[in-house]
Amino acid sequence: MKRIIEKHPLAIRWFHWVNFPILAIMIWSGLLIYWANDAYSIRVFDQLIFKFFPQSFYKALHLKQRLAEGMAFHFVFMWIFFLNGFLYVLYTWISGEWRYLLPDKNSFKEAWAVLLHDLHLSKKPLPTQKKYNAAQKIAYSAIIVMGLGSILTGLAIYKPIQFQFICNVFGGYTSCRLIHFILTIGYCLFFLIHIIQVVVAGWNNFRGMVAGFEVVKEESEKD
Repeated sequence: MKRIIEKHPLAIRWFHWVNFPILAIMIWSGLLIYWANDAYSIRVFDQLIFKFFPQSFYKALHLKQRLAEGMAFHFVFMWIFFLNGFLYVLYTWISGEWRYLLPDKNSFKEAWAVLLHDLHLSKKPLPTQKKYNAAQKIAYSAIIVMGLGSILTGLAIYKPIQFQFICNVFGGYTSCRLIHFILTIGYCLFFLIHIIQVVVAGWNNFRGMVAGFEVVKEESEKD
């Protein structure tokens, strides 16, 4: 016997699917800006370990510096990114959806159990979950904080004089730019892990974010 259960409201689905391409454009245009001054690398005792990005990267992909184009796209779509994020947070607060998203005192312990289960390192049954498991609560809450961090550091980079107080809070212009770049790496990792988990979870989970419901198979009383 199959039963349909509601999963995600229409507003949540809209905010999710609007944010996906917007954030992708923001990352792409941000890279165009960064490539004009690719200053970051990983060093250990002044020994270069990895550079974001090596010159061979540009040559292999025939990339050209497109600073003006990157800034034009970035500064337009950042307002859409901000508006969509603001409306999402406002909706979750007014509708009460935040109750499903906000981690509680047991979330980190339960998230570790979810991680071990997903990596097939533990066969223990997972804790009872509602709409989201503990790992999802932490990840989705973190992405909201990251979004706020990107907006604030982005404004500080965009207008360092007008938003000098924000610049100072994050340690200055150079620090704001570094934090902004690290957050971008965080989005890319989130994208990768999120897509992998969607594939592993299967069609029913994906349908929940597209159509708003899941189909649950239940055992009949005769069984």
